[in-house]
Amino acid sequence: MTGMTGTGTPLRVGLVGYGLAGSVFHAPLIATTEGLTLDTVVTSSPERQAQARAEFGDGLRFAATPDELLARADELDLIVIASPNKTHVPIATEALKAGLPVVVDKPIAGTAAEARELAALADERGLLLSVFQNRRWDNDFLTLRKLFADGELGDIWRFESRFERWRPQPKGGWRESGDPAEIGGLLYDLGSHLVDQALVLFGPAASVYAESDARRPGALTDDDTFIAITHRNGVRSHLYATATTAQLGPRFRVLGSQAGYVKYGLDPQEADLRDGKRPGAGAEWGVEPEALWGRVGSGESPLTGGGRPEPTVPGTYPAYYAAVAAAIRDGAPNPVTAHEAAAALDVLEAARRSARESVVVSL
Repeated sequence: MTGMTGTGTPLRVGLVGYGLAGSVFHAPLIATTEGLTLDTVVTSSPERQAQARAEFGDGLRFAATPDELLARADELDLIVIASPNKTHVPIATEALKAGLPVVVDKPIAGTAAEARELAALADERGLLLSVFQNRRWDNDFLTLRKLFADGELGDIWRFESRFERWRPQPKGGWRESGDPAEIGGLLYDLGSHLVDQALVLFGPAASVYAESDARRPGALTDDDTFIAITHRNGVRSHLYATATTAQLGPRFRVLGSQAGYVKYGLDPQEADLRDGKRPGAGAEWGVEPEALWGRVGSGESPLTGGGRPEPTVPGTYPAYYAAVAAAIRDGAPNPVTAHEAAAALDVLEAARRSARESVVVSL
C-alpha cells in the first residue's frame, strides 16, 4: 500500500456503489478531503460511470464488481462500501481479508453479531473498520452537544428526536423491499441515525420499547416507527422515524431540569450535496440562516416566543473523512467504531422484537 508512505501522498480510495449514498455523500466528501483521492468507483452502470466521470474527471477509474476492485487491492489504501445493505458484510469481509482499511455506510450489518464478527476480523488484522454515521456531524446535534457541555439544560430527563417525512406513496427500490435479506425499512435506515445519536449522548440502553407499522398502501416494510429507550443513566429517548407524517414535528425537543432546547428543520448539508454544492468551494459550509436556529428556554412554547435563539453550530460532514484519513495515517482515533455500531444494532434488534411481540425488551 504505497499510497500510505509519506504524508504528501494521498490515500487512494475505492468506492463500492454509486447510488444515492455513493454519489451524494461519499464521493464528494472523499474527493474534497485533504489526504484522500477518489481512485476507483465500482458500478456497472454506464450512466453512473458517465455521471462520476463528469464530476471527478477522466482520471477516475471504474470496476464493474467488488471482486474486480479487490483483485488490485495493492493499488488502494481504503475501501468505502456504499452499496445496498445486504452487501455490506460480505464486501467488508473480503476487503479486510485483502488487507485494506474499510468504511461501511450504516447500517454496517443486519445484526449486532455480524457487526461484532467484522469488528473482530478488523482487530485481528490491525485494520481500521469505521461506520459512516454522518449525522453525528449534523448542525443541530453539534449544537446540542455544546449545550450539554455548557450545562445549559441541567440534568436531561427526556430526549425527543425525529426524522419525519411526508411521502404518502412508496417509491420502491431495495430500501422499501419486504425481503428481510435486503435489511430495508425505516427502523434500520433512519433508525440507525436516531439510535446512534441517542447512545452517543446518553450511553448504553437498559430497555427498549417500539411500535412499527407499514401504513401506506402497498408498503412492504415499516414506514412509521417509534422507539423508546430507557438509558442506564435514567434518560429516556423517544425516537421517531416515519414517512407518513403530514405535519412535521421538531427535529429535537430536549427537556432538562433547567431548560429545554427545541429545533425545527434539517441540517442543510444533505440538500447542499444533492444540489451539487461542495465543501471548500468558497461558500461557508454547513451554515444555516438565523431564522432556523433553535430556542433554549423554559415555561413557554418556542413558537410563541418562549426562550432565546440558540446559534446553530455549523454542520461538518467533511470532519468524518478527515478523521478517517488521520486514523489510517497517524493512528488517530476511529471516528465511529464497529463496536459502537453493534451497540446500536442491539437496540434496533430489540426494537424489532418489541414491536413484533408488544413487549419491553431488556438489554
